[in-house]
Amino acid sequence: MDCIFCKIAEGVIPSNKVYEDEYCLAFHDINPQTPIHVLVIPKAHIVSADEVTVENSAFVTKIFEAIPTIAKQAGLVGGYRIISNCGEDACQSVKHLHFHLMGGKKLPEQMG
Repeated sequence: MDCIFCKIAEGVIPSNKVYEDEYCLAFHDINPQTPIHVLVIPKAHIVSADEVTVENSAFVTKIFEAIPTIAKQAGLVGGYRIISNCGEDACQSVKHLHFHLMGGKKLPEQMG
């Protein structure tokens, strides 16, 4: 498998980590869209939200349990947005489930 996020999770490709546990990894986006833009990925390869199942949903649960800690460690004290693109029409560029944790300024009501 040639998945860049799997390689980042395995430590093959370096990242600017802000959080890591046995289920997920959070790191700064290399092309930030907001002052603070962190990507949170499961350590298991799940292509998108369409492929979340009973067998792998614990990874998503653990991510959402970790997000408040990740947000605080990243300095997101005034609120934040969580976005996950799913599929071609949503412009999912990396075929590995990931959540954009974005903030650091007042965000517009609508993005895009």
